[in-house]
Amino acid sequence: MVCEVIKERTKKTPEAYQDPLQLVSRAANKAFNLWRAYTYPFASIGKKVWLHRSCHLPRPAAKYIRIGDGVKIHRNSWINVVVVPETDEPVIIIEDGCEFGPGCTILAKNRIHIKRNTIFGASVFVTDHNHAFEDVTLPIQVQGTTPGGTVCIEEGSWVGYGAAIVCSRDDLVIGHNSIVGANALVTRSVRPRTIVSGNPARTAMHYDTSQNKWAVGATESSG
Repeated sequence: MVCEVIKERTKKTPEAYQDPLQLVSRAANKAFNLWRAYTYPFASIGKKVWLHRSCHLPRPAAKYIRIGDGVKIHRNSWINVVVVPETDEPVIIIEDGCEFGPGCTILAKNRIHIKRNTIFGASVFVTDHNHAFEDVTLPIQVQGTTPGGTVCIEEGSWVGYGAAIVCSRDDLVIGHNSIVGANALVTRSVRPRTIVSGNPARTAMHYDTSQNKWAVGATESSG
């Protein structure tokens, strides 16, 4: 009899043992996602998009945000366009299959483009501008923002826990299939298939195409 009970329990999926109240939370989140998708003026929003209801995404900013299919944004994330653009073009573009861990922050002024199948760990920070601070007679709070630049994180990349990608000017590009290590500070472009870490971020490894394997250090052309 005991063996039969054990066999029966092992047939059940892990979902069978979850707290029943989680079903209520899931239903509430699904309803909130539908409401947000149909009532927020997104530039466009794809299918099967999942944004936790605790995410802070201001309604006015949605007009300048494009979200692709299958995007997942977990709890307590903040996505915002900080200055009203002069055009109606999207300022934040999140392509298909991207996923953001809890507590991520995406703040854009010019353009932040996150290409498909990019994943973020928790507490990642990405911005294409900074606070102005040149006038020492005024509080930084009232000095506005710098002109900034643009950020592009190419497809298939992974940004680790607590990493910060900050573009103060020009264009900052994270090459495809690259890895930004946990707590790294990235302020300049990263070549494709490269691992960077540290503060400031430096190349830890790169993919050597001549040997078809990962190699320690930077290539001669990557600096």
